[in-house]
Amino acid sequence: MTIHARVAAARQQLRNAGLSANEADLSARLLAQHVLGWTTERFLADGGDGEPTDFGRRFDALVARRAAREPLPYIVGHREFWHLDFEVTPAVLIPRHETELIVEAALALVPSITPATIADVCTGCGCVAVAIARERPAARLIATDVSEEALAVAHRNAVRHSVRDRVEIRHGDLLDPIDTICDVIVANPPYVVAGARPALQPEVRDHEPNVALFGGEDGLRLVERLVCDAPAWIRSDGWLIFEFGLGQDEEIEQMISDSPDLTLVDLKRDLQGIARTAIARRH
Repeated sequence: MTIHARVAAARQQLRNAGLSANEADLSARLLAQHVLGWTTERFLADGGDGEPTDFGRRFDALVARRAAREPLPYIVGHREFWHLDFEVTPAVLIPRHETELIVEAALALVPSITPATIADVCTGCGCVAVAIARERPAARLIATDVSEEALAVAHRNAVRHSVRDRVEIRHGDLLDPIDTICDVIVANPPYVVAGARPALQPEVRDHEPNVALFGGEDGLRLVERLVCDAPAWIRSDGWLIFEFGLGQDEEIEQMISDSPDLTLVDLKRDLQGIARTAIARRH
């Protein structure tokens, strides 16, 4: 059997398992490339060849995991974010492209050669902290998370991208590990409404860590704590930048309006026009 024929059969298997055509096609190809250690270019050029010894067994085992709706990044062990390759495990939330809005906003507010202290709260795999550290070599990052397993992944990613000397990993709940005044605090806190669990995709509902997903009955429990407590750790005219969920923008605007210490400057929207990221200035 050729490699392409084996992958075509996998595509159909994944579609039968409920994946969209695009997701099934992408998953089948990337799993094949993962097993083969090939680039996309080589797969397209040489995939018509007969499959190597043991390829079918190894590939089929991974396809079965994907058909059971295990997320692709957990199977292959990595995910791209900000043009960088990050290790991911089931201990961390899988980085989403819309979270790059946090990085964009932070970089716009921190000049490239200016020393700055930036805290990344709920860091997960460390993708936001590491991306900012890569782009701002004069900045010092503090990356916090309540999960020690997640912080182990963040540590490895900081090492992987050669910024471990400027990314300090700290264990604790939300802002508890912060002990210094910051120029910017960024965060991607859990914000999914608890009651939304049944409607989530199986990949999210059954595999990603609950502690990184759910923000209480209204989804805003940790966001409220962040908005209330973060100003104490932000310098005057410093910034709070955080991600929030679909349809939560009105609550976020009101929450920041009610804060005696913060002024909402902008709500950044993703490519679908959905408000995703709040940017607030500390008075």
